[in-house]
Amino acid sequence: MIELLDFLIFDNLIYILAIVLGVILTVAYLTYFERKVIAFMHVRMGPNRVGPWGLLQPFADVLKLLTKEIIFPKNANKFLFLIAPIITLATAFAAWAVVPFADGMVLADINAGLVYVLAMTSLGVYGVIIAGWASNSKYALLGALRSAAQIVSYEIAMGFALVGVLVAAGTLNLSDIVRAQEGGFLNWYLIPLLPLFVIYYISGVAETNRAPFDVAEGESEIVAGFHVEYSGAAFALFFLGEYANMIIISALTAIMFLGGWYSPVSGDSWIAQPSIFWFLAKTSIFLYAYFWLRASLPRYRYDQIMRLGWKVFIPITIVWIMVVAVFKVYHVGPWWN
Repeated sequence: MIELLDFLIFDNLIYILAIVLGVILTVAYLTYFERKVIAFMHVRMGPNRVGPWGLLQPFADVLKLLTKEIIFPKNANKFLFLIAPIITLATAFAAWAVVPFADGMVLADINAGLVYVLAMTSLGVYGVIIAGWASNSKYALLGALRSAAQIVSYEIAMGFALVGVLVAAGTLNLSDIVRAQEGGFLNWYLIPLLPLFVIYYISGVAETNRAPFDVAEGESEIVAGFHVEYSGAAFALFFLGEYANMIIISALTAIMFLGGWYSPVSGDSWIAQPSIFWFLAKTSIFLYAYFWLRASLPRYRYDQIMRLGWKVFIPITIVWIMVVAVFKVYHVGPWWN
């Protein structure tokens, strides 16, 4: 019994290490691909000096950040100043515990996985608020208040969008939500939950403070927002947490609405077989959309962002949840049979 327990603990540690290292390496090269994609759209070269085709640029960036001095602002609360980026990063990584990469390939296949993900992604706002307050800077504090209000506002719309998924699938288990979409593209929740899909992804972009919703970084008003006073490794943790949140939002979008590890076609051919490849491919598409939006759209005004969240997204999600409930009760379409 003890040997079995030791094996399970060792097995879980290996899985955790694989997830953490995988996310860190993905974040490193996301920064590279983001610069390359935006450079392509803006007809520029992008990173092309460090290593062949600039492939070692992410490692140069990491080395630079880790060797820079962490400067504490005068009268800043040093403990909270250092704990804030750790909270942001820890909540971003903790959400990965229940994400199924393929059938059976999940660290913790818990029944309340959807609630757990919402809880972990919601806790990240504490890191933002603490960072802004502990810096003892009016610019950081204003940026933290802006960012926190935006995150909380769009978290409500995201939550309602996921309620629609819950009504459709009848379960909070992420693996079961994916299995409910088995059978090809026509069985994905993308079709009956299309308004909720659009709202969920746009809210995810807003919650991660990415363009065009990056009002926490208004250069003409509050400089870099809540992390304006951070440098070196402390800033790197915020940077890592932001990109880890981008990946988790993209992965959850693929799981909730695009069938997770299932192929878009059904049948017995090799291309129709479910695998982690399909999950990673769908996640990559949504990550590319992040870069596309940043390269294409200007930053919105803060009042426009808040109006969109409260007066447009939330009413639409509430109405569509009722529509989905009617579809479910009367078995309208192939999704509810």
